[in-house]
Amino acid sequence: MKIKNKLLYGTQMTLITRIFADSNPFKSVLSVFCFFLFTATSFPQNSFDDYFYDKTLRLDYHHTGNHSEDFYSFDELIEEPYWAGSKENLLDKFDFGKYKFIVIDEETGTHIYSRTYSTLFGEWQTTDEAKETFRTFSETVVFPFPKKNVIVEFYGRDKQNNLIKKFEYKIDPNNYFIKKERPMQYETMKVLYNGDPSIKVDVAFIPEGYTEGEIELFKKDCEKFTKYFFNSSPFKENKNHFNIWAVLAPSKESGTDIPADKIWKNTLLNSNFYTFGLERYLMTADNKTLRHVASNVPYDQIYIIVNSSKYGGGAIYNHYSVCVNNNINEEFVFTHEFGHGFAFLADEYYTSDVAYNDFYSLDVEPLERNISTLIDFDSKWKDMVEMGTPIPTPSTKEFKDSIGAFEGGGYVEKGVYRPMQDCSMKSNSVDNFCPVCKKAIQDMIDFYTEK
Repeated sequence: MKIKNKLLYGTQMTLITRIFADSNPFKSVLSVFCFFLFTATSFPQNSFDDYFYDKTLRLDYHHTGNHSEDFYSFDELIEEPYWAGSKENLLDKFDFGKYKFIVIDEETGTHIYSRTYSTLFGEWQTTDEAKETFRTFSETVVFPFPKKNVIVEFYGRDKQNNLIKKFEYKIDPNNYFIKKERPMQYETMKVLYNGDPSIKVDVAFIPEGYTEGEIELFKKDCEKFTKYFFNSSPFKENKNHFNIWAVLAPSKESGTDIPADKIWKNTLLNSNFYTFGLERYLMTADNKTLRHVASNVPYDQIYIIVNSSKYGGGAIYNHYSVCVNNNINEEFVFTHEFGHGFAFLADEYYTSDVAYNDFYSLDVEPLERNISTLIDFDSKWKDMVEMGTPIPTPSTKEFKDSIGAFEGGGYVEKGVYRPMQDCSMKSNSVDNFCPVCKKAIQDMIDFYTEK
């Protein structure tokens, strides 16, 4: 089968490096010319109406493995009533996330949709537990409902960040096993509405640990967190580019699980502190329930608000973000975690305990735009560094407000560098995203809202 648009961005950059490393200058120049002549036509965005209906097809699958290997298996297909994603940018423009999926028109081989993402399983693989056992996680990809037969290809990255094909699944959109039932329907609320979801960033607020009698509290919390959203740049400058929705779904009990304190609550999403043994890491592995609840509204991003005063939260790129509703640091946690979930920003701190081992390989450039190993600094924020600023950059008063490359980030003290001495991705600070992080966020907003 002929496959169009097959060359992925990460592969492009690898090929460019190899071309320029060629010892024959004339051959290198000729190769570069041919390469860009080819890639100039390799990524056309397709017409939405040619390939898709204005609703969502959700593919749930199981991801199983240990620290060194992983396997995929199909679960089910579900039709959902809304498509909130871009109808202009159907193909992913970013080389982000540990995983990627591509939807291919079976008849022509044309790539008609793609996205990058990360998962809780991908994080778990770096923990000590993954060295001792296998686990299975439920995962989901969503895409516009196809009009014709498609193939969905799944890719994961190796230690050098190359995308390796892991699995594929063929879909007949007329298959009568595609579920149309809505198992968890709830009332919804428009917290902020600025227009057509296909040209807005649509965020779904999902309640966790709010009882029926606390839904009014959740509504007030939605208003509060919406204000937090637009207290920080560059979100405040882009308020008209967002829709914020709330699903009014109660839990049986108030709060969330705190396993180390032997506190167990019967809640909607089965969330818990101490994810991977880290006290502040508040997440859920109940992916299917989360997706059922979120499907009540159009969404690009899911944000879980947990009814708790204990410090904590978390986020995974293009999966979901989590924040507590009643903590002195809630505004910082809220915006910091959305930086992860929405724009694939890395943590820039290195002094706090984490559950991961060797999360970043020091011999390869990280994919996140706000950290670097200086292996390929040209691909990061080097063009934003003022001439004369030393690289690496000393953490002195002279460079307090300068963009440079300051050592320490990505959970390690040595070998990973961040753009500025301080940022909302490093310290407990509000409205303090550095220029590099702001640009990454702005680029993502533009991607979702391009007409």
